[in-house]
Amino acid sequence: MKYRPAALLRNGHFNTIYPVLFRGQNVPAYERVRYETPDEDFFDVDFQKAGNKRIAIICHGLEGSSRSKYVIGTSTLLHQNAWDVAAINHRSCSGEINRTQRMYHSGATWDLDFLIDMLLPHYEEISLVGFSLGGNMVLKYSGEQSNNLDEKIRSIVAVSVPMDLRAGSIQIGRRSNYIYEKKFLITLLKKMKIKARQFPELIDEYSIPSCRSMYDFDERYTAPLHGFVNADDYYAKSSSKFFVEFIQRPALIINALDDPFLPEECYPESIVAQNPYCSLEIPKYGGHVGFVEWRQKYYWEEKRILAFLSEHSRLQAF
Repeated sequence: MKYRPAALLRNGHFNTIYPVLFRGQNVPAYERVRYETPDEDFFDVDFQKAGNKRIAIICHGLEGSSRSKYVIGTSTLLHQNAWDVAAINHRSCSGEINRTQRMYHSGATWDLDFLIDMLLPHYEEISLVGFSLGGNMVLKYSGEQSNNLDEKIRSIVAVSVPMDLRAGSIQIGRRSNYIYEKKFLITLLKKMKIKARQFPELIDEYSIPSCRSMYDFDERYTAPLHGFVNADDYYAKSSSKFFVEFIQRPALIINALDDPFLPEECYPESIVAQNPYCSLEIPKYGGHVGFVEWRQKYYWEEKRILAFLSEHSRLQAF
């Protein structure tokens, strides 16, 4: 199942931007459930259900949501093929700011763990799917929980994953990626202004505009608000490439070679090759969570996700 894009899509930036600007989709008839967490916070999950015995949990990327186009495409395709779907909205990403100083980050697996515990009694199989930040999250979770992972968890797919977060942070700060970094910072810093009003003793609202890079953001906010010493400590403790060796479920990682967000450190072929449960596919093209298929309703990585999850499911579609 090889990705063969049209000529125009053999450019990583174009493949990355095209779905955001031009992919037309209707938001599914999600059923939203709010989960109250043990730390007196909440996160929202949007479900597509049809009484199936298997469910795929989808984790979106940085500043995405269940309404991100790659989530809608994946969720809808899976749902049409006998999967229930739970599309997580990470804390602060469902349209309402969360209550605590903690928000979400690439290594924040606590809400994923909580949701899995909530769903285990209701399903015979669970699969995990993550994109970008969410891809790092599902890989880290599967590795750190390898000895405690419930047998119902059948497979993991991670797409466009910054497996080395420090290298990825440096990469997003390159001049060629200015527009992406700026877009992320605009929404993240808006949230920080709200957090500054919630927690003025922790965040200086007047210093927020001087934060001009993702590395600065992680140094000033992600790290201290989530118990890390600094940005480098956060990157070292949260990068999924340090967890893949422990994964004991079939896991597929898809990172396009022309992904503008990913430096060479995010293609750890030798590390992945040491784990027989894991495979790293590196298509020549695809951009960052792109993989556009011209005039097709569903994109290549969405079909690849369905194929992999189905391959490792004991349950048959009906």
